[in-house]
Amino acid sequence: MEIVIKLSQFLLSLSLLIILHELGHFIPAKIFKTRVEKFYLFFDVKYSLLKKKIGETEYGIGWLPLGGYVKISGMIDESMDKEQMALPPQPWEFRSKPAWQRLIIMLGGVTVNFILAFIIYIGMAYAYGDVYLNNSELKDGIAVTSPVGEELGFRTGDKIIAVDGEKIAHFDDIPMKLLFSKSALIVRDGKEQTLNFPVDLIDKVLKGEKKRPFIELREPFMVGKLSDSSANKALQPKDVIQSINGVPTKYADQVIAFAKTNKNRTVDAIVLRDEKEVPVKISIDKNGKLGIYAASVGIKSLEKLGLYKFSTQKYGFLESIPVGIEKGKDQLLGYGKQLKAIFNPDTGAYKGVGGFKAIFDIFPNTWSWEVFWNITALLSIMLGVMNLLPIPALDGGHVIFLLYEMVSGKKPSDKFLENAQMVGFFLLITLLLFANGNDIYKAIVGK
Repeated sequence: MEIVIKLSQFLLSLSLLIILHELGHFIPAKIFKTRVEKFYLFFDVKYSLLKKKIGETEYGIGWLPLGGYVKISGMIDESMDKEQMALPPQPWEFRSKPAWQRLIIMLGGVTVNFILAFIIYIGMAYAYGDVYLNNSELKDGIAVTSPVGEELGFRTGDKIIAVDGEKIAHFDDIPMKLLFSKSALIVRDGKEQTLNFPVDLIDKVLKGEKKRPFIELREPFMVGKLSDSSANKALQPKDVIQSINGVPTKYADQVIAFAKTNKNRTVDAIVLRDEKEVPVKISIDKNGKLGIYAASVGIKSLEKLGLYKFSTQKYGFLESIPVGIEKGKDQLLGYGKQLKAIFNPDTGAYKGVGGFKAIFDIFPNTWSWEVFWNITALLSIMLGVMNLLPIPALDGGHVIFLLYEMVSGKKPSDKFLENAQMVGFFLLITLLLFANGNDIYKAIVGK
């Protein structure tokens, strides 16, 4: 059932983005009386799953879910319809329209993508508001949860004050800002110091523990489940270890550190169970382990235990507009930084590029409209930015040629455009193979 939910979210999001993107081309084409021969969700290589002709346009669903398209008459695109292009231009064809109209048609798709993302963020601000943790709430600093964090110079208990000179107000912003940063200002043992990061920081993070951030909130040790070999049968799920041998253990890292230095011992402990303190005996094995899988505590429990106070901000409809726009702007700039890092081989960010499996994996196994819309908005921004890349087979390539025509007054020849389209097509295939090849490689090596 979980895979069905995940797949449903993936296909719904992908379909929504494709249809709206193609509508962005379709609507201005119709406004400028340009004939649209096909409007397809997914690609109809050899045959279609569904199709119906209404007026001059055939609407359909293809079997290959790698995208979608509109086929506009008199336009050199992925269809490479050379027979049509060999005929004299007709008034309803794309090539017969003024350059400014053709430019609007080509920019329509990415324009819709960006507008959609901002609308979603505005809607989410209105419907859900914001839940965030002020950085000042981390009175005892962060938890360093992987060797990568330690390699970068972080230690559990550090307080991160600023990243690249920008003071951090919300803890939630820190992980992403660090990923594309050069330095961080921290406070350790009451003293400020600066950590400088290597240019291949992203590569180091990608090589780290799978799907786990290198810094996290310090949380208490809550029992999730016991391993089959665990001797700690007196513990129950959701027990929170509060002290060991009379020493307070406010955080999980303190419990783990104690266990590592007290191998092959049985110690007294106090756990919080159903809001009552319960004394138990805890056994530590020869490897310094408890044989317990820790559980994530959750926002409500963290507040109930008095560790952190999360802030909730609700917005009226008019208030949500600037908030959503700001969120969209931040995501757009953030994705720009990611692309810049990907195209810089020194960062190693290209190793993290993924294809359809990577996109599929970001959707959760449980249905959440808030998560769904948040992912869809981000994917819409990614789709818009990627389509603006100056590759001939993409919208950005067509835009470059149209701008050249508008500035120089000379239209590139059909032969040149056909060759450029072929070059762009092979570039896209190469990128597609690289991204999905990365997915396969990571699946094989487990990274």
